[in-house]
Amino acid sequence: MMKYENKQLRCYQNWLALDGLPVPADGWMRAIRDADFDGIQFIEPLETSLVSEARESGLGICGSGRVNTPSDAYRLADQARSEGLECLTLHVGWGYEDDDEANALIESVLDASAKHHLPMYVETHRATIFQDLWRTVQFVHKYGDLKFNGDFSHWYTGSEMVYGDFEKKASFIQPVIDRVHFLHGRIGDPGCMQVDIGEIDHARQLPYVRHFQALWTRVFAAFLRRNQPGESFIFTTELLAANVYYARTFEGKEESDRWSQSLILANLARECFAQAVSLQT
Repeated sequence: MMKYENKQLRCYQNWLALDGLPVPADGWMRAIRDADFDGIQFIEPLETSLVSEARESGLGICGSGRVNTPSDAYRLADQARSEGLECLTLHVGWGYEDDDEANALIESVLDASAKHHLPMYVETHRATIFQDLWRTVQFVHKYGDLKFNGDFSHWYTGSEMVYGDFEKKASFIQPVIDRVHFLHGRIGDPGCMQVDIGEIDHARQLPYVRHFQALWTRVFAAFLRRNQPGESFIFTTELLAANVYYARTFEGKEESDRWSQSLILANLARECFAQAVSLQT
């Protein structure tokens, strides 16, 4: 963990991202801890036995879920609080909601978060009300208390951020960047949202990796500027399997070793955090 003025970057592993990978001899909890991850993100429905096992292994625990109706926000918050989760990331809506419907979902998330004293981060994700750069920024103007999980591969590929002026688009979403409290670690190129970036020295040379490094560094810099003592930032690697159409396959095999790639992504995030720290000094 890297600390800066009582703050720390904490790297987590998404449990779903382990689907289809060979289980290590000593199990995943031990492997995650030995790889210097600080915790695990579980998905809905929450498996309480796994939560207990992670906690006994000394790992932090957060969750994720989907808010299709306002009642979902309260249900998820109540469950997360009862299980002692640190925070939730949320897919909110399906993306076809009108403004009144979208506003009701956002207000339920904000209210549930406040009532349960639980950080709830809405995701920049496809097939949600936050799938679009422009609409998301408008929501921020209306709801300044929104907090985000920056799952930027959905925007980078889905909105093809390099088609036109990447820097102008990155500046346009600065109001979102200023409110990102959590990152999902995945890197895509302009045509595919999860790609093999190779070893770390090779990855640093790829133009799309550099774009993600720039976004992550901006996020970390904004986090440091908020200057809330004791606050931590969670970066969670989330490289998903081919059966959910994320990992690419060639001749029936996944393109890369997702576990090894997750370690590289975590190291890239640590480098970006260090860069953000240097910008503050």
